[in-house]
Amino acid sequence: MAGTRVLFVKLSSLGDVIHHLPAVTDLCARRPEVRIHWAVEEAYADLVRLHPAIEQAIAVPLRRIRSHLASRSAWHDLSAARRNLGRHPYDYVIDTQGLLKSALVARLAHGARFGFDRASAREKIAARFYDQALPVARDQHAVERNRRLVADVFGYEVDTLPDYGIAPPPSAPSWAPPRYYVALHATSRADKHWPEAHWIELAKRLAAQGLVAVYPGGSAAERNAAARLAQQSPGAMLAPPMSLVEAAALLSQADGVVGVDTGLTHLAVALDVPTLGIYTATDPALTGLHGGPKAVNLGGKGLVPSVDEVERALGYGSAPEAEPEASSESAPVDPDPAAG
Repeated sequence: MAGTRVLFVKLSSLGDVIHHLPAVTDLCARRPEVRIHWAVEEAYADLVRLHPAIEQAIAVPLRRIRSHLASRSAWHDLSAARRNLGRHPYDYVIDTQGLLKSALVARLAHGARFGFDRASAREKIAARFYDQALPVARDQHAVERNRRLVADVFGYEVDTLPDYGIAPPPSAPSWAPPRYYVALHATSRADKHWPEAHWIELAKRLAAQGLVAVYPGGSAAERNAAARLAQQSPGAMLAPPMSLVEAAALLSQADGVVGVDTGLTHLAVALDVPTLGIYTATDPALTGLHGGPKAVNLGGKGLVPSVDEVERALGYGSAPEAEPEASSESAPVDPDPAAG
């Protein structure tokens, strides 16, 4: 007998896609007969396929079309995605993104559509496109909002720690050093950066513990920054360009990961690697690292964690001297990173 067909729509970004993975694991544990498809931006399709419960990842090239409107291949691939979305009738079409674009993608599929209600969705207009719009409190972490929405659709309770469920490649890339940590220094917003001097100082301290820093970088600017950091960090290396699956292999075999507010830091948590998130411009309570005791958040909006604080959170360094008047070592964000 054919199982219940479910289509999830969570298109982007990388962190948002990762935050939906525990909802997939929850559903499979409670409804093992389900057959799950997932509509996702093409850049993240291979990552989605690392979850063993995903029968089909439907790659949707919206970003490529937005940046290359005249690209015939992009429009051809969008037509293929539309055909894939309409190929099977679904018992449930669930948009856990709550944006107009994700709601419109959900409309391309045949089946009852579910999503956040107007008060819960990130874009209120998205709720107009669902057959059933459900309330989910906005003061929860994004992972728990996704889990709650899916649980409410299927009528079960969420009462476990999040399990991201993805199976990484079995070994690190051949070029990776024997013992290393991954330093995820790059992010899309300048106010989310941790000062380069802090990265270099941390690398010096961890090198004394036998850990080599590996600095990845995607764009040309990120790779230039990674090369600069690697050159000034003892024994460190610049990672070569990688696919997301290769990055997952690198992260999964690391002794630990230190990262700013970026998607790869959340991927490290999903891979159950000890991960420390550095936050300087956003509130980690809603979108920070979320995955049990191996995931640690430091800093917050308007705060920059110190090197000492990061070193101690990683299990190295000495305890701070008692300072009755101080509640945190994090310093206010300096609007001029070159100063001080």
